[in-house]
Amino acid sequence: MSCYQIKISGLVQGVFLRYSVKQKAEKLGLVGYAKNLEDGSVEIVVCGDKDKINELINWCRIGPDLAKVKDVEVIEKPFQEFKDFQVL
Repeated sequence: MSCYQIKISGLVQGVFLRYSVKQKAEKLGLVGYAKNLEDGSVEIVVCGDKDKINELINWCRIGPDLAKVKDVEVIEKPFQEFKDFQVL
Protein backbone atom coordinates (compact mmCIF):
# COMPACT_ATOMS: atom_id res chain seq x y z
CA MET A 1 0.00 0.00 0.00
CA SER A 2 1.23 3.45 -0.95
CA CYS A 3 0.27 7.01 -0.03
CA TYR A 4 0.77 10.21 -2.01
CA GLN A 5 0.00 13.88 -1.60
CA ILE A 6 -1.14 15.48 -4.85
CA LYS A 7 -1.40 19.25 -5.22
CA ILE A 8 -3.32 20.47 -8.26
CA SER A 9 -3.10 24.12 -9.29
CA GLY A 10 -4.85 26.15 -11.95
CA LEU A 11 -8.59 26.81 -12.21
CA VAL A 12 -9.47 23.91 -9.93
CA GLN A 13 -11.79 25.29 -7.24
CA GLY A 14 -15.51 25.67 -7.90
CA VAL A 15 -15.41 23.26 -10.86
CA PHE A 16 -16.41 20.02 -9.04
CA LEU A 17 -12.80 18.78 -8.98
CA ARG A 18 -12.91 17.47 -5.41
CA TYR A 19 -16.15 15.57 -5.99
CA SER A 20 -14.88 14.21 -9.30
CA VAL A 21 -11.68 13.05 -7.56
CA LYS A 22 -13.79 11.35 -4.89
CA GLN A 23 -15.80 9.46 -7.52
CA LYS A 24 -12.66 8.42 -9.41
CA ALA A 25 -10.84 7.37 -6.21
CA GLU A 26 -13.79 5.31 -5.00
CA LYS A 27 -14.08 3.62 -8.39
CA LEU A 28 -10.36 2.71 -8.13
CA GLY A 29 -10.71 1.48 -4.53
CA LEU A 30 -8.56 4.27 -3.07
CA VAL A 31 -8.98 6.09 0.26
CA GLY A 32 -7.98 9.53 1.53
CA TYR A 33 -9.33 13.03 1.05
CA ALA A 34 -9.48 16.08 -1.22
CA LYS A 35 -9.65 19.65 0.09
CA ASN A 36 -9.35 23.20 -1.18
CA LEU A 37 -6.30 25.16 -0.08
CA GLU A 38 -6.19 28.90 0.58
CA ASP A 39 -3.87 29.49 -2.40
CA GLY A 40 -6.58 28.30 -4.82
CA SER A 41 -5.15 24.83 -5.34
CA VAL A 42 -6.60 21.46 -4.34
CA GLU A 43 -4.75 19.00 -2.09
CA ILE A 44 -5.39 15.28 -2.36
CA VAL A 45 -3.98 12.67 -0.03
CA VAL A 46 -4.61 9.22 -1.44
CA CYS A 47 -3.65 5.73 -0.25
CA GLY A 48 -3.96 2.34 -1.85
CA ASP A 49 -2.55 0.29 -4.71
CA LYS A 50 0.30 2.17 -6.42
CA ASP A 51 -0.94 1.37 -9.95
CA LYS A 52 -4.41 2.68 -9.09
CA ILE A 53 -2.90 5.82 -7.56
CA ASN A 54 -0.90 6.39 -10.76
CA GLU A 55 -4.15 6.08 -12.71
CA LEU A 56 -5.70 8.75 -10.48
CA ILE A 57 -2.63 11.01 -10.87
CA ASN A 58 -2.87 10.74 -14.66
CA TRP A 59 -6.57 11.63 -14.47
CA CYS A 60 -5.74 14.63 -12.23
CA ARG A 61 -3.52 16.08 -14.97
CA ILE A 62 -6.72 16.62 -16.99
CA GLY A 63 -9.46 16.83 -14.34
CA PRO A 64 -13.19 17.28 -14.96
CA ASP A 65 -14.50 19.25 -17.95
CA LEU A 66 -14.68 22.65 -16.22
CA ALA A 67 -11.20 22.46 -14.65
CA LYS A 68 -8.12 24.03 -16.18
CA VAL A 69 -5.22 22.16 -14.58
CA LYS A 70 -1.96 24.07 -14.72
CA ASP A 71 0.30 21.87 -12.58
CA VAL A 72 0.23 18.63 -10.59
CA GLU A 73 2.79 18.07 -7.84
CA VAL A 74 3.13 14.57 -6.39
CA ILE A 75 4.95 13.67 -3.16
CA GLU A 76 5.15 10.17 -1.68
CA LYS A 77 4.03 10.10 1.97
CA PRO A 78 4.20 7.56 4.80
CA PHE A 79 1.17 5.26 4.80
CA GLN A 80 -1.90 6.64 6.58
CA GLU A 81 -5.00 4.74 7.58
CA PHE A 82 -8.27 6.02 6.07
CA LYS A 83 -11.68 4.32 6.07
CA ASP A 84 -12.89 5.89 2.82
CA PHE A 85 -12.38 8.88 0.53
CA GLN A 86 -13.75 12.19 1.78
CA VAL A 87 -14.19 15.70 0.47
CA LEU A 88 -13.12 18.15 3.18
